[in-house]
Amino acid sequence: MKTLPLPALLAVLVLGLIMTGPSLLGLYTDWLWFREVGFSTLYATMLRAQGLVFTVVFVTGMIWLTLNLRHAVATVTHPTGTAHFLMGARGEVTISASRQRLIGIGNVLALIIAILVGLLASGQWERWLGWWFAVPFGRTDPILGLEASFYVFSLPFYRLALGLAQALLVLAALASGGLYFAAGHLRLGQASPLAMSAGARRHLAVLASVFLVLLAAGAWLSRAGYLTQPSGIIQGASYADVQARMPAAFILAAVGLVGAGLALVQAFSRRNWPIPVAAVLYLVISIGGAGYAALLQRFVVTPNEQTRESPYIQHNIDATRFAFNLHDVEERELSGDALLTADDIEANAQTLENVRLWDHQPLLQTFGQIQEIRTYYDFVSVDNDRYTIDGRLRQVMLSPRELNSSALPNLTWVNERLTFTHGYGLTLGPVNQVTEEGLPVLFVQDLPPTTTADITIDEPSIYYGELSNDYVIVNTATREFHYPRGDDNVFTQYGGTGGLLLDSLWRKVVFALRFGSYQLLLSDDIGPESRILFNRNIRERVRLLTPFLSFDQDPYMVVVDGRLYWILDAYTTSDQYPYSSATGRGLNYIRNSVKFVVDAYHGTTTIYAADAGDPILATYARIFPGVFTPLDEMPPALRAHVRYPEDIFALQSSVFATYHMTQPAVFYNREDQWEIPALDDGGETRPMLPYYTIMRLPGEPEPEFIQMLPFTPRRRDNLAAWLVARSDGEHYGRLRVFQFPKQKLVFGPRQVVARISQDQTIAPQITLWNQQGSEVIWGTLMVIPIEESLIYVRPLYLRASGGRIPELTRVIAAYNNQIVMEPTLDEALVRLFEGNPSLPATPVSE
Repeated sequence: MKTLPLPALLAVLVLGLIMTGPSLLGLYTDWLWFREVGFSTLYATMLRAQGLVFTVVFVTGMIWLTLNLRHAVATVTHPTGTAHFLMGARGEVTISASRQRLIGIGNVLALIIAILVGLLASGQWERWLGWWFAVPFGRTDPILGLEASFYVFSLPFYRLALGLAQALLVLAALASGGLYFAAGHLRLGQASPLAMSAGARRHLAVLASVFLVLLAAGAWLSRAGYLTQPSGIIQGASYADVQARMPAAFILAAVGLVGAGLALVQAFSRRNWPIPVAAVLYLVISIGGAGYAALLQRFVVTPNEQTRESPYIQHNIDATRFAFNLHDVEERELSGDALLTADDIEANAQTLENVRLWDHQPLLQTFGQIQEIRTYYDFVSVDNDRYTIDGRLRQVMLSPRELNSSALPNLTWVNERLTFTHGYGLTLGPVNQVTEEGLPVLFVQDLPPTTTADITIDEPSIYYGELSNDYVIVNTATREFHYPRGDDNVFTQYGGTGGLLLDSLWRKVVFALRFGSYQLLLSDDIGPESRILFNRNIRERVRLLTPFLSFDQDPYMVVVDGRLYWILDAYTTSDQYPYSSATGRGLNYIRNSVKFVVDAYHGTTTIYAADAGDPILATYARIFPGVFTPLDEMPPALRAHVRYPEDIFALQSSVFATYHMTQPAVFYNREDQWEIPALDDGGETRPMLPYYTIMRLPGEPEPEFIQMLPFTPRRRDNLAAWLVARSDGEHYGRLRVFQFPKQKLVFGPRQVVARISQDQTIAPQITLWNQQGSEVIWGTLMVIPIEESLIYVRPLYLRASGGRIPELTRVIAAYNNQIVMEPTLDEALVRLFEGNPSLPATPVSE
């Protein structure tokens, strides 16, 4: 037996290392990172699942393809052990090959195909684990009586397995058929369309039989698939689906099995008609079923659509409301004609104290101008939260001061990786207070942080954040920049537990290769106590840990016990919940089941299970035991800052605009369809976004932190209702809708905006400011429910010509038919309710 010469062997080894080296290096360093953050078992489970799926599919594919190709080789090989192949346009060239060579070629071909199919399948490891560890929903579909978990977990896995089986079957048939054709055992003839030798005929007919069995399985599964697909006016099986398409799929499955039997008859007999008959029969039933369904839809359903589809509309309503967690929405009716009194204003003083006058974008620009301090600091976003300050619950807006390494004045490897390693501190202020200059009042500001409220920050360093994209190395001989102080700089040394020790040459080599940085290997500043911090971007960090979750787009920072933490919300989702309508994102089931807490200094990451009743989360908890910490174990100080996330509430609001209608007849006619009001925003019309506020809900004794959004009737501008998501304590995640009587006219946001634009006092002033060269910036219109009535508030900002800082100049307030514009909210309220001597002055300015 010949062996490869040494140079060739070395070349093969080097090529293999080049091809697999980066992947192996990534696996190893990722393993080190998962172990560092305390989730090595999670990573190991994902790797084992991928490896097991690959192994099963690879071995199955290898055996299947090898057996088929060896059978084909045996069929085309003469007793002498040689096969002859006719080549050329007219078969004028004959090439001979030994059985062993053909088997070797077949094995290589089978190996390549099996590896590719195995790699493709391994990327779907979640489907296999979900099927294996599935937790039932406790709900069955109304048509087939199958548990909802079958659709969410089992059906995707069965479809995957069926697709892989069909792919391997087709590949085996193509490879074997190609071999038969090249050897002359399969040819196109003049007497008959297809001429085959007995061996080729038997082999390909058996493959056809197996293919028909797989088609029958697909037809059987398609019955369940109708409950997850859009059909006419709803998502899920309609009248025509249940009465025509699903029975046709059942018949089609039976025909597929009969066809498989006919194919076996042809395999072991001289008859040529069984497979064509099976194919024609399958095609006739497919076309006939589709045609019957179309006729049924046109002549039975369409003339009586509401009556025929009503049961299925009800199924869709019930499933969609459950899938988007809208089935337990509390409904309250408001009179719509209550008049506010001074007592009402006084009873809701804390609501009015927390009206948000600062919009995110103007405030972010202002923070950037007055608090970034240095060009390499950035405020990425502004977050809403609540804190107890001086014994009162106050809504605040805060923004972390993060380091933007790309803005450093001198971009060197030492500066980017060793010196400038972290952001520092934050800016925090109340949502409703302004200085005499029209700037925000700040409770926390400057470097180092100074506070004017009972909020302490003992460790302001931000090593993990929204801007922290690159690796840094701490505890080196190079001093770490901490913060600027006058003309000097303050330096520090990292004292946290984050990152991996670079305590060996091996560690330095692997990370130098991973990050493509030779400096990491050669730098004299890096010692055995140095630590490399990477995956510092909190969004990327949590996605690496749990790639099977979806994430809210707005992580937010909180200050707890003198430390800075990030809270990120995550969702469990599916697009396979039966009868539930899909959103524009393609999903038709969602729960806010997970919350991440990341320490901004240490990088310590905790994954909390926020919805223990979610079956998808329960399934992941079975797959990854010990990964999810019960929410009850979250420290109370952190728990006080948990808020209902924006993305899911916006999604629920858009769904609820239609699915608050629970009667099929009303739903079908869209008699009570709502929509989210759209307002003009800088020349563009945009739907209103949900917003956080602190208020006392009608009927509740205490104010609380909520998120809300108003609705108007479709194609009308009056207010129909407003939806609230609660965030505090035992009420977390509870939704409540307040509806106004349909016969009452309650001004909606678009009507209020129109009246503001036409006001004879406000409009001329806006025009004058614009003519003077100032830029007028309209703030968000806030709908402030007070008891059973509403007050509208809209801040107005001015930016001087050539200036960069928006200043809060006026506050517009509207109540019933009155609209006023004043420098502060308390002055506007006094004008609205003048004559009420007991009206409290809300502290909205300083």
